[in-house]
Amino acid sequence: MLDVFFTVDVEIWCDGWNDIDEKFPDAFRRYVYGQTRHGQYGLPHKLDVLDSHGLTGVFFVEPLFSTRFGIEPLAEVVGLLNDGKQEVQLHLHTEWVDESVQPLLGDVASKRQYLRNFNLEEQITLIGAGAKLLHEAGSPPVNAFRAGSFGFNKDTLTALAANGMSFDSSYNASMFGLDSGVLPGAVAVEPVVCEDVFEYPMTVFHDGTGGLRHAQLAACSFRELEGLLWNSLAAERNAFVILSHNFELLNPKKDRADWVMVKRFEKLCRFLDRNRDCFNVRGFDGLSPRVVSEQPEPLSSPRWKTIERLLEQSYRRIYQ
Repeated sequence: MLDVFFTVDVEIWCDGWNDIDEKFPDAFRRYVYGQTRHGQYGLPHKLDVLDSHGLTGVFFVEPLFSTRFGIEPLAEVVGLLNDGKQEVQLHLHTEWVDESVQPLLGDVASKRQYLRNFNLEEQITLIGAGAKLLHEAGSPPVNAFRAGSFGFNKDTLTALAANGMSFDSSYNASMFGLDSGVLPGAVAVEPVVCEDVFEYPMTVFHDGTGGLRHAQLAACSFRELEGLLWNSLAAERNAFVILSHNFELLNPKKDRADWVMVKRFEKLCRFLDRNRDCFNVRGFDGLSPRVVSEQPEPLSSPRWKTIERLLEQSYRRIYQ
């Protein structure tokens, strides 16, 4: 059986850094609830669909925005996830560090986009602060982490261990993974232990263009994900990690449902529910990690599925 991690990065953005105090209430409603004339297609819809299929998601929640806007909005997000019986884990977007009302670090006066832009001591502080904020917002203790935009490095794993956290899912071979210092000279596609932390990499694959692509709900067709899941099972892989976001079922303006995405998500959940004898959709709580001694090659997907996805994405761009 293949362990499948349906991970959702939960983030709130004000679409820029000017006038964020005025913009935040509306941004929070759009990014979290996604109210449209057809209903809510933000976080509540994702939770409802997962619940209706008896599936567990891993929700990596970004808490640093609360250092600017207060703990109440973060507690509202955590409350939705707790009520939905979903797993809450830690996510950090360090663009919020210089926006904090109470400084998180002593000498940050401008944007540092990625966690990897901070030294080890600073990373230890920021991860500890994020975990504390989630706890204050009502989250159970967290044991897994993902860096914002996958911008981590080997120091991040050391910082996680220093904060008593066991799992990381920041490694993405199509982005910063290869120069992170984790498993140098190789491409990590299966779980590996590093700095006393178990790294669960994003699942990546070679698509029909030959490029390396990560398995994201908004960036892969259902047929691609379905085929990759079956191929992973046949290859006796240990883990398959899928990425999504709380706002991914909405159009770019966050004022209408993206029906292609809505149907894609529902298809994926039906597929995983129907094939739960093959795919164990789970979280990191209670996980007994299975690591490999040698990394296999990334998966591949045929060209016709890539072409189908490109046509589908073109349709989305026209009708969003």
